[in-house]
Amino acid sequence: MTSLTLTLDPVVRLTREQFYELCKVNHDIRLERSSTGDLILMPPTGWESGKRNANLTTDLNIWNRQAQAGVVFDSSTGFSLPNGADRSPDVTWVEKSRIEAISPDPAKFLPLAPDFVVELRSATDKLATLQHKMAEYRDCGVRLGWLIDPQEKRVEIYRLGRPTEYLSQPEQLSGEAVLPGFVLTLATIWD
Repeated sequence: MTSLTLTLDPVVRLTREQFYELCKVNHDIRLERSSTGDLILMPPTGWESGKRNANLTTDLNIWNRQAQAGVVFDSSTGFSLPNGADRSPDVTWVEKSRIEAISPDPAKFLPLAPDFVVELRSATDKLATLQHKMAEYRDCGVRLGWLIDPQEKRVEIYRLGRPTEYLSQPEQLSGEAVLPGFVLTLATIWD
């Protein structure tokens, strides 16, 4: 299944609060909102994508528990981005001090762009759609992002203020200065 996009404008333009309430009353549906106000309905992934995503989240969380530098979030977490979009990346990490500085409502979406995001392409995802999301994250201030494509065994690395880097069949990815010491071994993703 692929995602479905509903264009609401000019019929209605949901505020951030209205979008949050819509998500709350439709909690069984994974929704995102683009910066132009389009609603994106995200279907559940297949088991293989779910396994890969769990491995990614686990690896990042193990590193984070040792580093104690931030907070790891899974794909069900909403982020209200500075450009007006509300997104739920597959895996995210935010430096602890940034969350503490804003004291967000724990029941609502986190009102900031994460420091690090991962989008994991499932078999039904359109690559161009994910590339657009990754560029959006970078434009909103995400410092490091990985678009991982298991089907092609490719990775696109998005860094704040720099052009996208394309890697073919890398064995590992480094968290660089954003996640010092974090290294993701891609064997569990490629298998």
